[in-house]
Amino acid sequence: MKNFDWTTFTRKIAIKAELSDIYNAWTKASDIEKWFLSKAVFIDTNEKPINKEEQVAKGFSYEWNWFLYDVTEHGKITEANGKDYIQFTFEGNCLVDIQLSTQDDHVVVKLTQKNIPTDDKSKQDIRLGCDSGWSFFLVNLKSVYEGGLDLRNKNSQFKGMLNN
Repeated sequence: MKNFDWTTFTRKIAIKAELSDIYNAWTKASDIEKWFLSKAVFIDTNEKPINKEEQVAKGFSYEWNWFLYDVTEHGKITEANGKDYIQFTFEGNCLVDIQLSTQDDHVVVKLTQKNIPTDDKSKQDIRLGCDSGWSFFLVNLKSVYEGGLDLRNKNSQFKGMLNN
């Protein structure tokens, strides 16, 4: 583990879908709730919630909730180009970059989480925990957009499963 980078990780997945659909999957509350969140609220620069069908823009903030967890994640949209790139804060001061590109008839989603603190709690909860979480949710993004099947567990009797 001597050369292990605790401060960043990258995960990629190819999804057979339209680029605009996958961009919307990250930037519209109605779409991000289909595969990632139980509730998403995006807030404009005037501190007013936007319509669930509206795309986020740089400077907006968010409040995110997941099924089975009584936690609200707050963060900011630091970049959003309207086409193939979005960046947001996550888990405090970490940054998550979402870079989309096309290859053949697929959209390649490249997710990088960086600026992860190196204290033991952050190593466990953010570096290892988020890596595991994002890996599942990227697979779920693919499942929802390629076949319509949402793999998330929403049953509280099965909390702590791989799919929540």
